[in-house]
Amino acid sequence: MGSNDRPRSLLGKIDRSGVPLLLARLGVGGWFAYLAILKIMAPANFLKTLRGFEVLPTEPPFLMHAVVIVLPWLELLCAAAVVLGIWRRGAALLINGMLLYFTPLLALHAATLLSDPARAGEFAWYCAVKFDCGCGTGETYICTKLAENLALQVGALIILFSRSRLLVIEALWQRRLKKERRAEAKRQTAAEASAQAGVPPLSPPAPAE
Repeated sequence: MGSNDRPRSLLGKIDRSGVPLLLARLGVGGWFAYLAILKIMAPANFLKTLRGFEVLPTEPPFLMHAVVIVLPWLELLCAAAVVLGIWRRGAALLINGMLLYFTPLLALHAATLLSDPARAGEFAWYCAVKFDCGCGTGETYICTKLAENLALQVGALIILFSRSRLLVIEALWQRRLKKERRAEAKRQTAAEASAQAGVPPLSPPAPAE
């Protein structure tokens, strides 16, 4: 039995259909692009939120300012890469890294707000905690944000590990290169065969004027 005759698992068949990858690329890429544009349009709000989280040193000031400027553009670049299918695995890896870094910080910040004596009675329980996460969408409930980030994480993992190449620009470009290499190999083989037979190789037709 050849390798192509082995029974495929249900998950493998679903992955090879390309549907999960396509949905993940559109969902993760589209949402990350939307959030990145919101941050780019309101950098002052993003800077204020980052300072409130106290996750980056405030001295020297240029460090935090650099993060505020660079991070949204990095998110937008990663979003474009996963949607178009150019270096999608590298982009998905960066998205996973950002989510793994910021999601626990949000969860910890919500727990801090819930246990803050100065805000006693403001929140009935953990999922009632609401604050501006700096994503550009304004105040949001922590459990809603955590669920959103979890969905993005799953989508980014699908992009990272999927073996499908449906509507991936990288795959389309590689196919084109393979066709060109095969055509070149056939031309070389024909030229060698003609040389051995003593027949001059056929020249390509001249372009019409």
